[in-house]
Amino acid sequence: MLRRQWPKGLGMLLALALVAAACAGDDDDDTSAGDSGGKKSDFDACEVTDTGGVDDRSFNETAYDGLKDAAKEVGFKASVLESKSEADYEANINTLLGRKCDVIVTVGFLLGDATASAAEANPDQEFAIVDFDFFDADNNKDITYDNVRELTFSTDQSAFLAGYVAAATTKTGTVGTYGGINIPTVTIFMKGFEAGINYYNDENDTTVKLVGWSTAKDEGLFTGDFDDQAKGRSTTEQLLDEGADIIMPVAGPVGLGSIEAVKAAGGDAKLVWVDTDGCVSVADSCNLFLTSVMKNMDVAVHDTVVAASKDEFEGGLYTGTLENDGVALAPFHEFEDEVPDKVKDAVEDLKQKIIDGDIETMPAAS
Repeated sequence: MLRRQWPKGLGMLLALALVAAACAGDDDDDTSAGDSGGKKSDFDACEVTDTGGVDDRSFNETAYDGLKDAAKEVGFKASVLESKSEADYEANINTLLGRKCDVIVTVGFLLGDATASAAEANPDQEFAIVDFDFFDADNNKDITYDNVRELTFSTDQSAFLAGYVAAATTKTGTVGTYGGINIPTVTIFMKGFEAGINYYNDENDTTVKLVGWSTAKDEGLFTGDFDDQAKGRSTTEQLLDEGADIIMPVAGPVGLGSIEAVKAAGGDAKLVWVDTDGCVSVADSCNLFLTSVMKNMDVAVHDTVVAASKDEFEGGLYTGTLENDGVALAPFHEFEDEVPDKVKDAVEDLKQKIIDGDIETMPAAS
């Protein structure tokens, strides 16, 4: 069987620490949305989420927003099956195959094998998968399926900018991060974040420290899932105890526990949200978000589904970057006045240097 790996250039797939839940996907988990606005269409698109739920205010929700936007534009009912555990991935995909969805969108790195198997068995069925690029078992040869659109994102680029800002604005000299599961689509944020901090240190002769991740050792702090908010809170409390006053959780809804920890701690600690602008998805906590590392999955999903509705679907790889607005750094919102102008100017300069290829945003482990 093929082994699938994302993104290109990464080494061996890290072991997945999955927390299994008992429930399997069924019709009770099917949510439909998207007002057709009176338009008629024989076209239909459906989605399977990763664990964490479609209302996670982060990863799954952002991808589903893209499906709903496409539904409004094209004129169909967006439907989604939520995965409660790894065992639901194949079952949910098979359910949607039975419904004759024109395009099935699967959301998340962990759905890679299930999506590939379904695509191989159903060559006339169109798929899109978020956060996966297929490789052979030796991770040497890139694999392209004509019926699968691979939606990947260079979040190291926008995380680099966030790391630079965090290093420039920390008051304690210590910044923190942690992940949900130790997989490449999580650690890419952490690597970019660390690279931005290191760049700031090199440029300004400072010694801002990152706790929770080390690219050199290729190891860090992980909760082991994308669901348990209590673990997010306790992990954040650990980072606060180590002196971090800016923390980036890369863990979907687990990060909501970080919000509770920072609120309970009081003081001046801030968070960097990921996947979507935290001041939009978790608006009631906007006063805690220094910025967000945005992965514009909604746009990528929308564009893919709309193209399919026009018979313009193309299999193969899409990579969102700073250059094509597939990734971005969110506004500073309530911290706009606290981030110095020279830092804002530096961010714009760094963005262009990253686009031009003058800065390495994701260095390899030693």
